[in-house]
Amino acid sequence: QDFKELRALCLSQGLLFEDATFPAHISSIGPSLLPEEKLWQIQWKRPTELQRNPHLIMDGVSRFDIMQGEIGDCWMLAALGSLTLRKQFLENVLPKDQGFQDDYAGIFHFRFWQYGEWVDVVIDDRLPFLNGRYLSVHPRTSNEFWPSLLEKAYAKLRGSYQNLNGGYLSDALVDLTGGVQVQFSLKDPPPDLEEILKAADKSRCLMGCSTSGQSRRNIELRNGIVQGHAYTVTGAVKV
Repeated sequence: QDFKELRALCLSQGLLFEDATFPAHISSIGPSLLPEEKLWQIQWKRPTELQRNPHLIMDGVSRFDIMQGEIGDCWMLAALGSLTLRKQFLENVLPKDQGFQDDYAGIFHFRFWQYGEWVDVVIDDRLPFLNGRYLSVHPRTSNEFWPSLLEKAYAKLRGSYQNLNGGYLSDALVDLTGGVQVQFSLKDPPPDLEEILKAADKSRCLMGCSTSGQSRRNIELRNGIVQGHAYTVTGAVKV
């Protein structure tokens, strides 16, 4: 799908884009993400229906913009949080030639690294809601929509929102950067892990980590860390 061609066509016809390849339908959610009765209750709404003055980005991007919804895609969101710390990487994923102010036609596009090249993924801006709440990631600021739209594009790339429900942070980091990933197990860490982390931080690598456990249950340990969850690593210092 060619973003510029489709947007120009919609603008010339005075229509808002509706993506037939990833429709506002339960097929885009996935058959077993939710109980069947809840699947049929999902409503799809555009940001322009939710807010009088929606924006793609408000006051720059930040990891604090991202609030996880019902879907267990913390692995992808932790990678996205890491990406916000390195703006030059984010610009590859989030093209600047779009928004709600100029030439708005209900169409957006994002780029992901797949098998050695950047793939452009076009979506419409209809977002899934259940009982009036975001099914998926929701923004901390009510009229900022880049996290929800980027997540929808990633769901389309993966086939459905259901396919985001559980995954590997390392995979998401590669998809968002085209970089090479290295993993370390904290059960059996290398003796120089502290030096590795400090060197990675100094060379501006993107970093994340995850805890073991069941992601569905969200059990918080006494130290405040949640089991079965993924985190963005924002720095490495010895306290």
